[in-house]
This record gives sequence, structure tokens and C-alpha cells, in this order.
Amino acid sequence: MRASLRFSVLLLATAACARSEPADLVLRQGVIYPFGIDSAAAEAVAIRDGHIIYVGSDGEAKAYIGSRTRVIDLGGRMVLPGFHDTHVHPRGGIGLREVVLDEAESREAVLELVRRYAEARPDLPWVRGRGWALPLFPDANPRKEWLDTIVPDRPVYLTAADGHSVWVNSKALAVAGITKTTKDPVDGRIERDPATGEATGTLRESASRLVEMHLPAYTQEEIRAGLTLAIEMANRYGITSLYDAEAEVEVLAAYAALDSAGQLNARVVAALAVDTRAGPGQVDSLRILRAGHTGRAYFQPRAAKIFVDGVIEAKTAALLEPYVGGSSRGEARLSPGGIDSLVAALDAAGFQVHLHAIGDRAMRMALDALANARMHNGPRDARPIIAHLQLIDSMDIPRFAKLGVIPSFQPLWAWEDDYITKLTVPVLGPARSRHLYPIGSVARTGARLAAGSDWPVSSMNPLEAIEVAITRRAPGAPSGPAWLPDEAVGLDAMLRAYTQGGAYAAFAEGTNGTLEIGKAADLIVLDRDLYRIPAAEIHVAKVVLTLLEGRQVWRDSSAIFRGTPTPSRP
Repeated sequence: MRASLRFSVLLLATAACARSEPADLVLRQGVIYPFGIDSAAAEAVAIRDGHIIYVGSDGEAKAYIGSRTRVIDLGGRMVLPGFHDTHVHPRGGIGLREVVLDEAESREAVLELVRRYAEARPDLPWVRGRGWALPLFPDANPRKEWLDTIVPDRPVYLTAADGHSVWVNSKALAVAGITKTTKDPVDGRIERDPATGEATGTLRESASRLVEMHLPAYTQEEIRAGLTLAIEMANRYGITSLYDAEAEVEVLAAYAALDSAGQLNARVVAALAVDTRAGPGQVDSLRILRAGHTGRAYFQPRAAKIFVDGVIEAKTAALLEPYVGGSSRGEARLSPGGIDSLVAALDAAGFQVHLHAIGDRAMRMALDALANARMHNGPRDARPIIAHLQLIDSMDIPRFAKLGVIPSFQPLWAWEDDYITKLTVPVLGPARSRHLYPIGSVARTGARLAAGSDWPVSSMNPLEAIEVAITRRAPGAPSGPAWLPDEAVGLDAMLRAYTQGGAYAAFAEGTNGTLEIGKAADLIVLDRDLYRIPAAEIHVAKVVLTLLEGRQVWRDSSAIFRGTPTPSRP
């Protein structure tokens, strides 16, 4: 109580000082949800030099308006802290210039898109794209012959929507030298015809690298353009902070160049890519790489990313019990001892450890490794993250809060889509499938939730994901039974996951994540108050204005504001 009183006195003193000069920008007549110490809704916010100097009533906001103050009348619109996407792959922006297959709803539609793209670009040495959905194909195993009929003269390389499988044609297999005698690489699988033993054209996990190593490298200009496209999309969805879940060396260089040029319109925390086969010996080189990018305005490579397993749909996720109909439990990418030593070494070097874990065995290995690192290195403010969290054994759910591990869910996946009904439930069985994406169970333990999209695997729009987390149904689905309703969470919890939780995961809670005096003016304006509409309509809401440190990085041109809106960065 004394601490709260001291903080209130400090805010009053800060506010009093702030009144000595007018604000650069005042947003009035809104419904503002600060999500700070006092989360009561306000009506106005004042900004100067990119920071918040007032949050409160509309009447008192007039004291901050001077002759040069820009004033926007929000007309009752909702204001929130900028969203954080705590697991995303902005490099996917490069793919927006290639074959985009996300919307294709049949095999024929996929092939038609590839055909049109290839015919329009006869000079490209490779046809590349991403986004084909596994449920569109029998056993999630598309054939090389289907691509051969439409692109016989050039290699084709198409990444699946989940990023864990690749579909190639015969030309690509030939370039890579893949034949029926080629052995599966470690942590990968070449799908083969059961009758002939020949590669079918589908490559799982690390097997894709056999072809990938022959792809023409992207230029720095192409990478920067791709990142810029991805960040423009993020801003459009109200995202002001991104957690790049796996950034290679060339991507780090592109972020640094954009930041130096003043062209990075989001805060970016990057996780350096970790080679699970290289062990702790790589930590020194990762530390050097991190040190080369310190002191930047919006870009920090503070984390390290480890893949513990693959995905359930391809039976590459690591399970405690075998997949239905066989003896395989899937393969973890490291042994228990291997992940323990690697995580401990990264933790000792001050990295925030970010782990991909899908299966319940992978989840336990990840939690065990983080507990081991704490035991060996001593407690510190490490804030490790485990992302995806599709299947968690009930014994492990309380461990997130106990170990201080941040669960980064992708809430948009928490409904009964084709991936669940056609590929997941059949290989897990009904008993295990009752525990998929247990957001509610983890939240009830008191763990600090964060949330992300895993874009380009799925939509980057936080509003769609928030709706699914609440309804456990598809965005816009008519009313009906929720899928695993005990795992649903409320609007307040999800908004905090996308604001406060994301800021905490980025070690940025002192800078953003809430709308409080002294914090950066990273905020968004929505066209409606989410608390006043049915949950099934949340996905219809739109972000109409996004500010990063008070600068406009997105504005919906159809939205009409009274007043003078803030200019964008030149």
C-alpha cells in the first residue's frame, strides 16, 4: 500500500511538471484502457516528445492543449496500448512476393496458383512459394508429379503453411541429388512411395535443407523489403512490437540497416537461430553476434531460439506416449542431456531462451531444461519463453508459473479446424485431444501469458486470435458449442497477454505495454469498444490508427477523425 501511495505521488508530481508545456498531440473523447496500475478507463491521453504525459478525463486534458498541439477527437473510439506479437517470423514478408498459397482451399487451387505464377515469370530459375495447407492432401503428403505437370522445366520449392514440410518437384529433387537410396537426415524425413521407395516430393523438417541449400540466396535488398512489408502488415493490425522467433545472420543485418536508416516502424526483439546439432560450443559465436547489434533504437537480438520438436500433423512432435496406430513417439531434436546443457549454456551467457515445443514430451524436456539451468546458474530475471504449447501433460501445467516461464500461445489455433479434425485427433486419440491448447488451464495457474501469431503460418491479426481464445470457435462462426470450453479465457486476459504480457516478455514493461505517464506513446485506436460487442464480433473490429512513440505508422484512410491527425515519419 505504501509503494502504491509513493507511485501515485510520483505520477502526480510528473503530471504537474508536464503541464508546464503543452502536448504535441492530444487524443480526446475516447474510451482509453491503460492496463496499468489503475486500469480504469479514461477519456483522453496527451503525448509530448513521443511519451505519454497525461491519461485521464477529457476535461483536464484541455490543460495540455496549446496553439501548436495537434488534437484528435476520437468520437468514442477505443484506445489500447500497442499490441505485441510474441512469436512471429517477419522474414515471411519476402514470400509475399512469391507464390502465396494461404487462401487456396483445394489441391487444384494450389496448382493453379503455382501455374499462373510460373507462367508469368519464365525467367526465374526457381519457383518458390509457401502456405499450402496439409489437410488438402492425403496423409499431408503431396506428390512431385502434380508439380511436374505444370512446371516441368524448373525446380519448384513450396513450404507448407506450418513451415515444417516442403513440397518439391522432380527437378528440385534432381538438383539436390535425392534418390531412393538417399538416407533421411538427422531430425528429418524424406517421404517415400511405399511401392517403389522413391521420394514422393514431400520433405519433413531438416530434410528440406537438402533442397534448400541449392536455392538462390536472397539479397539484402530483398530481405529488407520483405521485413518492411511484414512490419507494414503488423502496424495495420495494431502491432507495435514484434518478437522475431528465429532470425538468421542476414535478417539481423537487415533489421540493423532499417533501424539505422530510421525505417523500422516497430520495436523488434530477435531470437538468434540455434543449431540443435552444434551444442553449447556455439554459444560464444552467438554472444559475439548479439554484441554486434547492441545499442540500437528499436532492434535488440537478446534471445536464442531452440526447436525441441516438430509438429503433430507430420508426426514429428515428441510425445510421451506413441501416436495412434504405431510405436513411434516422434523424435525430439535433442536428447534430454543435450537440451539441458544447451539451455544452461545459453542462460549462463545471458540469453533469453525461446523454445518451440508442440508435443507433451517436448514440453516436459523444455521445462526440465529450464529448471536445470536455474539450478546450475542460480535464479535470475531470465523470462524464458515456450511457444505453441499444443499438448501439455496436466502434471506440467503448474510449472510455468513456478519456474517463471512465459507461455506464448498462438490462440488462433485453438478451434476445431481441419488440422485438428483430420490430422491431429486421428493420431492422438480422443483422450489426449481433450487437452489441446490449454490456455485456460495455464492462465488459472497465474502464469504470465503472452500471445503471438507465428505468421506467416497463420493470420497476424490479434483481433481474430483474441476472439478464438474467448469463443474456442472459428472467427465469425455462428453461435454453437465451444471446442474444449474449459480452456477458454476472457477478453481482459487476452488483451493483457497482447499488451502487458508481450511487453514483459520483451523486457520492455518499463517502456511500453501500458498507457501510463512516462511511457512511450505506443498506442492504437480501434473503431469500436471490444468490451461492448459480442465476442463473436471481435474479428470484425478494425485498427484505425497506430502510433509508435507518438508517430503515425498506420491510419485507416476510411476512418474520419475530427481534428488534425499526427503526421507519419517522413
